Amino acid sequence: MAGHSHAANVKHRKDAVNAKKAKIFTKCARHIVSACRVGGADIEMNPRLALAVEKARAANMPRDNIERAIKKGAGSKDGEEFEELVYEGYTPGGFALMIVCLTDNRKRTAPDIKFCLEKRGGNLGAQGSVSFLFDLRSVFVVDAGEKEEDELMEIALEAGAEDVKIEDGIATFLGDPTEFITLKAELEKAGFDEFLSAEVSYVPQSVTDVASIEEARKVQKLIDALEENEDVQTVSGNHHINPDWLGEL
Repeated sequence: MAGHSHAANVKHRKDAVNAKKAKIFTKCARHIVSACRVGGADIEMNPRLALAVEKARAANMPRDNIERAIKKGAGSKDGEEFEELVYEGYTPGGFALMIVCLTDNRKRTAPDIKFCLEKRGGNLGAQGSVSFLFDLRSVFVVDAGEKEEDELMEIALEAGAEDVKIEDGIATFLGDPTEFITLKAELEKAGFDEFLSAEVSYVPQSVTDVASIEEARKVQKLIDALEENEDVQTVSGNHHINPDWLGEL
């Protein structure tokens, strides 16, 4: 979800996200299974698995679910093999999208993503068509609570984050994509024990305001549809939706 009025959007959509936890856990489990198949089930020896597990924990995935996914990944190697695919595209209104997928069948995923985009007024772009507009980052979104901007900036510096953005009582910490585990641990030490969102995803270098609530509704429906796809891990856009519209969306 990075990019499309990220902090405010996360806050207003928290209830909807909670309702989709089963699907979120399924995606986390797929990431864990894939990591095990590639590098084994030893977290200490498999950085990719360590990252997948920390992302699952940040999503509040139950420990039993995590352990089952590890056991599944460590089991027979004859099961599904996953690969990460990144698609680039456009929303209605021409805003850029980065869509990261983890799939066991690219022949299924590519047409599904293309159909989803075109059905809702977007379109699939060529490789490299929009990726230059984004940077890959570790992204942590938290409720700022009573913390003021200066305190949040100090926390970001001490944790090793590259930046922190504050919007509507929500703080978004950005860091190096290879430092996800370290940054998560440092933020937890600073008192953030619940993340509204925690992921490695594409962050837009700049954003453009969506012109109208009607256009915003079309953009949001497209993103919701993409996120419903089990193969899709993250969706990032370079658009900004007016926070006043989010309740209606």
